Amino acid sequence: MRTVTFNIPDLLDIDDKEVAMIIATRLYERGKLSLGQAAELVGLTKQTFAELLSRYDVSIFNYPPSDLSRDVKNA
Repeated sequence: MRTVTFNIPDLLDIDDKEVAMIIATRLYERGKLSLGQAAELVGLTKQTFAELLSRYDVSIFNYPPSDLSRDVKNA
């Protein structure tokens, strides 16, 4: 695993765990990480990470609309 260092302005008043959650939720939302991978990135269980997703306006159902349309047509 690679380590990345960010310089976060003090005026943002967020801790390292919050930065990790923001990154993990966005990578999960974009389909770059699975739920388990995103949870591991933050050091949480999958269940806890899934429960926190709504705080970041991210749905646990990470299903692209194009796939949904295709599945409906095939049903």
